Amino acid sequence: MKKVVVLGMGLCVALAFSSCKSSESAYKKAYEKAKQQELAEAAATTETPAETVAPVETVAPVETVTPPVAPVAAPVREEKVQLVSGDGLKAYSVVCGSFGVKANADGLKADMDAAGYDAKVVYNAEKNMYRVIVESFDTRDEAAAARDAFKAKYPNREDFQGAWLLYNIN
Repeated sequence: MKKVVVLGMGLCVALAFSSCKSSESAYKKAYEKAKQQELAEAAATTETPAETVAPVETVAPVETVTPPVAPVAAPVREEKVQLVSGDGLKAYSVVCGSFGVKANADGLKADMDAAGYDAKVVYNAEKNMYRVIVESFDTRDEAAAARDAFKAKYPNREDFQGAWLLYNIN
């Protein structure tokens, strides 16, 4: 009885593997056909007859006047935070990182200090998060300008592109 069951299972496995092989080759054929059509279309678009090319006329440059752009109001998160490390926390701050673990926040603070910033670590007890602040200001406009400058200084750091403004509620 066991031999019949094992033989039946072996036959099912063999059929399963043989059925996959045929569909795999069908996919390969369809892929190759699509690739050939793509190459043929690309060759047809690059071969443009000389008669259809029109001469280019030179045109005087057009002066465009851009209307003055009003400064965009930067969104601000309001949180009650307490200073953990660093000194001189003002009303508006530029936050470059948020962490649930204090050691991670301290590591980023050390990196920012090495980069020339006077970084600070603050703690939001309500959300149980440590925030790393690179700069702190009295006005919202100064903080927004500093945030934009910070993002521009690190264009390749996606984590710094998410820098945001924090208003400390006392």
